[in-house]
This record gives sequence, C-alpha cells and structure tokens, in this order.
Amino acid sequence: MAGTGSPGRRWRLRAARVVAVVGVVAAALTGPPAAAATPPPYLTLEASYGAGTVTNGWESVERYLDTTTGFRTEGYPADGRGDQDGKRLTYFGGVSRPSSGRFLLYSAPGWNTGSRTTPVLLVHGANDTADRAWANPGEAGGYGCGAASCPSTGLMQYLAARGHRVFAVGFAHKQGDNLMQAQVVGDAIAVIKAKLGVAKVDLVGWSKGQMSTRAYVSSLRPSWGRAYAGDVRRLITLGGPNGGYDYPYAHGWAHDFSIWPECGGTVNAPSPHSHMTCYGLYTAHPEYAMTPAGGQDNYPGQRQMLARWDGVYGVDGAAQDWYTTYYGGQGFSTAGGGIQAAIDAGSLIAPLHSAGVPASVTTYLLAGGSADVVGIFNENRGPSDGVVFVSSALDGTGIPTVGGKATIATANHLELGWHSSAAAQVAAWLA
Repeated sequence: MAGTGSPGRRWRLRAARVVAVVGVVAAALTGPPAAAATPPPYLTLEASYGAGTVTNGWESVERYLDTTTGFRTEGYPADGRGDQDGKRLTYFGGVSRPSSGRFLLYSAPGWNTGSRTTPVLLVHGANDTADRAWANPGEAGGYGCGAASCPSTGLMQYLAARGHRVFAVGFAHKQGDNLMQAQVVGDAIAVIKAKLGVAKVDLVGWSKGQMSTRAYVSSLRPSWGRAYAGDVRRLITLGGPNGGYDYPYAHGWAHDFSIWPECGGTVNAPSPHSHMTCYGLYTAHPEYAMTPAGGQDNYPGQRQMLARWDGVYGVDGAAQDWYTTYYGGQGFSTAGGGIQAAIDAGSLIAPLHSAGVPASVTTYLLAGGSADVVGIFNENRGPSDGVVFVSSALDGTGIPTVGGKATIATANHLELGWHSSAAAQVAAWLA
C-alpha cells in the first residue's frame, strides 16, 4: 500500500521500479542477447580437440558427422596418396579414408571474443588441409605454398588479429565431390550459427573451395541435399575457377610425370590419360583418371571444375601428344578420352552459372597474376596465376551482386591464401 513503511524502504521500492522499467525499455530496444543454440539434429559432435592437442595456432578442432542419408565414402587411390595424414588422421579418429559425411570444424583464437559481428568460414582447395592452407603454409615443407620459402602463419592469424571470429572447415576427401562438400559447408555454417547466435556468416573459398561455397549459396545440390539456408552475407573467392579451367588437359604430358608412379610421380591429382608410357613401359592406371574408369572415380571434384579454354587461348602445341591429350584418342605415348568427355561426365561450371548466386550474397573475386608456381609447369597460354586464368577467376557469370574484383599481380595460385596483399584485400572486403 502506497505511503506506508519507512522513508528508506519507500525509496528502495521506487528505485527498484525505475530499474525494472529501464530494463524493460532496454530489452525492447535491443532485443534479447545472442545466445548459443543447438546444431541441427542431423549433426553429431563426435570428438573435440583442444589445448595441447591441436597445432598450427588453432584453438580447437571438432569432428562432426552429418547423418543425412546420401553421404558416402568416396573412392581413394589404393596406394594411399589421397588418405588423411598428419594431425588430420588424429582428428578423424585414426580413419584414413573417412566417409564424406564427416568433417572438421577448426576454431581460431578469438572465435567467441572477436569484435567483428559476422564470423568468417575459410574453405580450402584441392589436395589441401585447413592447417596448411590457412594457418601454416609451410607445414608441407618447401614449395608447398608455391614459393621456395613458406611462412608459418596464414590468413587465419591475419584475420583473427584484426578482430574477426575465424573458423575453417576440413573435408574427409581431399579431391571430393563438390556437391557433397557444399552440404558440409552448410553444416559448418549451421554449427557456427549455433555457437555464436548469429544469423549470417562470411565465406572465403580458395581454388576448389570456390566450388563448394558457390554451390552452397546457389542451392546446387544432390537430390538428397538441403537448399541454401540464406545465411551467407559475403562470398569471397581466391583464384576460384569461376569460369572453369582446363590446365590438366592443356599441359597433360608435363602434369602426368608428377602423378604416374612408373615415372616417379606421387602427387594426389588426376590424370587426363588412362594409359601412359614411362621408361618404355606402357601402363594403365584407371585409379588416377579424371573420368570414371575401371570401376574407380577418385577425383570427382576436379572433373567438376573443367571448362574448355581452347577457343580462347588455344592448346599448348609444344607438348607431347598435345592433340590427343586435349581432344581424346591414342597418342604416341599416352591415351585418354579428352576434355569434352570429362566435362560431359560431370562438370559443374555450366550448372553453377545457370543456378546463379543469390543477389543477397555480395560476391568478391580475387585473382593471382603471377604464373610462377614453384615445382609445376605453369599455365602459359594467357594471363594466369600458374593454374587458373585471370579471366576465369574474375568471371562474374551468374553473379548478380559483385562487390569487387581485384588481381594481385605478384601472387601465384598457391600464394593467394597467405600473400600479404591478398590478405589485406580479403580483410578490406570483409570490413
């Protein structure tokens, strides 16, 4: 009842009412605070690795399983060149050939304390890992980063130091199907949203990583897959083959020496040939073929990036068996089906162009302009980063909202993830 009790008691009651009113008004103006939520029920957290068990500057790594029917264990070369290795083997629970429904989510220092509102998910390229690509380019030793000298920190540390909340995804298959990996990108975003209580994430896709990030936002998916959830603010591609690439077919002879075991090759990459002669021995290796052969299909993600550029830049006529390598047939030392057969077997470039990136996703395209990748035969038919043509990396077909394009003249394809100018450009686009 008003007017009763001591003056001190009446003052405390009035003060309490004022505080309550202020709290209600503040809640009405700002809404409830962001809170962590639960990831979708089809995602299972299988393992977590924290301080003392993770390397390369990451704060933690988690392994998730997407239980959606449709994911499968993809094909791996029998000699082990595509298997999980290093710390990734630990993170995948000692399974060297995990199902593509499993993935790793890396969290950088400051993932939950950074000042930037929208978190960033980094998506690496072919035959790579989130460790080497984003956190320690020198992890694989000399030449692994495209130069004779490789740094020990990368884009992860650069962005985290500037207040970004940084995450990265790690795929089960190093050359896997981009449609399945696009579903995994969506899974990683769903986990980040649940952890931080945010609505949108920024995506950075490097090289082959452009394919899965773009497929996700474009709702290009398997018949069993989920559509885009409308949760990406910005998409940045680094050396992404937006217009496709034909490097393995244009330079197949030089490319094959790094692959064919009889020639001493050990690289986990696909060959444009089904047969090749090494030191006088003519052999077949369907397990390394770009197209399905001999019941094997171990490099679907590479086939999905193919497009013909012979009408623009021609074909390298100085290479051994150049014509049959590109157009198919039996050459002097090699045999293969040619690039068009591989495109017909499942390239995603035309479907991505047709599907289109939603206008709500502002997209930025970054190209490298230095064709000097150490240790490989560089793409020399036109301006390139050594692997992907500049005009392909900057191709805006099917992208209605292009926020910016840039070329780092001094960076090659493998330097785009850590080159200082590339990192600065990415940070500027994320601002």
